[in-house]
Amino acid sequence: MADDSDKTTVAEQVWRSMFGFIMHTRPRRDAVIAELGLTPTEAKALDSLDGETGRTMKELAAEWSCDASTATWTVDRLERLHMAERRPHPQDRRVRLVVLTPLGVTTKNEMTREMNTTPPELLELDEEELRALRALLSRLPG
Repeated sequence: MADDSDKTTVAEQVWRSMFGFIMHTRPRRDAVIAELGLTPTEAKALDSLDGETGRTMKELAAEWSCDASTATWTVDRLERLHMAERRPHPQDRRVRLVVLTPLGVTTKNEMTREMNTTPPELLELDEEELRALRALLSRLPG
């Protein structure tokens, strides 16, 4: 039976491989974002929003781990791109909700579709390897 230091070493190696693959495929994700006319920050913001519910600036700043002025600047950019708009909160007219416009919803859907396209490197694994990888990864949160 392996001791904890062996397990830790293997876990570190697995993480380095996973992270390396994520970084290796980053240029494709960056290209998708750029083709949509977005910066990475705007893409992250777009992903946080929807066309119905709306989010307050306070909620967005907390999710994005930034201050209110940065959240405001980001939402301003999405508004200039006609992808988001501010609306009055239905219960508190002092608060504004940020929602996606139809263009924002379409762009978010396109971004999601493109981001979920299988990297060709995964198709180099055989089906049995892919099934094993899927089974293992399904045990992790996220």
